[in-house]
Amino acid sequence: MEVTDLIPQRFPLQLLDRIVAVQPGVSATAEKLVTINEWFFQSPTLTGRTMIRPVLLEILAQTGVVALLSMPEHHGNNVFFGGIRQADFKTDVRPGDRLEAMVTLTKLRRQIGTGHGVITCAGHEVVSADLTFVMQA
Repeated sequence: MEVTDLIPQRFPLQLLDRIVAVQPGVSATAEKLVTINEWFFQSPTLTGRTMIRPVLLEILAQTGVVALLSMPEHHGNNVFFGGIRQADFKTDVRPGDRLEAMVTLTKLRRQIGTGHGVITCAGHEVVSADLTFVMQA
């Protein structure tokens, strides 16, 4: 299954490289290979070469959307990132890192869903967050 089959984002905003696993309506796991050529590393105002934290949250959001839109009844709907309840950042991400993002949906009622996401790199947790999603038919 291709990433573009499930989420509407395209380059440069599509941040997922590959869907590793998906259980429709339950969870999704995706992969991101971080390269120096990423758009968020190109800003002349950034002094370091670390991935900015909002991009990490967007990776989790896109992974959660995969879990939602893989459900037959929601395929083709619009899903919006409704918010972040909490996020804990543990370490920085640099070019050359391979990230694995996993989002488990915790609640799904009508158009509102919540989930818990974790990004790991080389077996170490990078970020964990509780996310809210809003669906529109």
